Amino acid sequence: MPWNTKSTHTQSGDLVQLVGLRHKSFIFPLSEGGDFQTHRGVLKHDDLIGLPWGSQVFSHLGAPFFLLQPSIADLLLDLKRNTQILYPKDLGFILLTMSIGPGQKVLEAGTGSGSMTVALAYAVGAEGHVVSYEQREEMQKLARKNISRTGLASRVDFKLRDIQEGFDETDADAFFLDVPNPYDYIAQVRAALKPGGYFGCIVPTVNQAEILLRALRRQRFAFIEMCEVMLRYYKPEPDRLRPTDRMVAHTGFLVFGRRIEPSEDPRAQALLAEQALRVDEE
Repeated sequence: MPWNTKSTHTQSGDLVQLVGLRHKSFIFPLSEGGDFQTHRGVLKHDDLIGLPWGSQVFSHLGAPFFLLQPSIADLLLDLKRNTQILYPKDLGFILLTMSIGPGQKVLEAGTGSGSMTVALAYAVGAEGHVVSYEQREEMQKLARKNISRTGLASRVDFKLRDIQEGFDETDADAFFLDVPNPYDYIAQVRAALKPGGYFGCIVPTVNQAEILLRALRRQRFAFIEMCEVMLRYYKPEPDRLRPTDRMVAHTGFLVFGRRIEPSEDPRAQALLAEQALRVDEE
């Protein structure tokens, strides 16, 4: 794997990050005989191979850089994109809320540029697997390139089709939906999830969220939550500590739920009918 190596020193084939002045960074793979050109000078790959991670290096013009392993957040923000991506501030919360971890089978629909795909593939580990559905061929091609760059491609199956037709998989541990009209596919998602499985979705507007919440209740999802994640950075200067000038505020509303299996007990059926009536009245 070219990224996230356990070695204490860089090797040919590693994905590295050069961080320069004002935290300007560049991510690229090391290769013998190669060179990396910036407006602050050239760095030879052969001079970087074999150095300890964290080393300070200089271009031929004397510009300083630090040689680091990129974090998963760095990789996601560096992805080539044709669409809005999910930001690290949302991704971390999603992975924990949906309890996504090593060895799981996770589905997503709406691959986009592949930021969620990368995060899921990283989280499920070498023993887990991700299946990603997309109906736009050009987007899937970009996502394939992005996931291949991280060295995680073996953990992902890409499928190209309209999800109205449903999904090939069943008994998935979790399902994340990122499409413009998620409420139209909740029945198909339910069929792909295992009983008790986790559902997650992101929508940009309150109007979409309202329709989605009703659809989840109709399709017997429970423990439904809706939130948004706000993150503010501060300038780490002790003598003038204050918030940074800019922040990424609203990126979308996150909606979560669990597939439940109502009892055949008459009392449970009565509660189910009552809930369905309440949803219809809304």
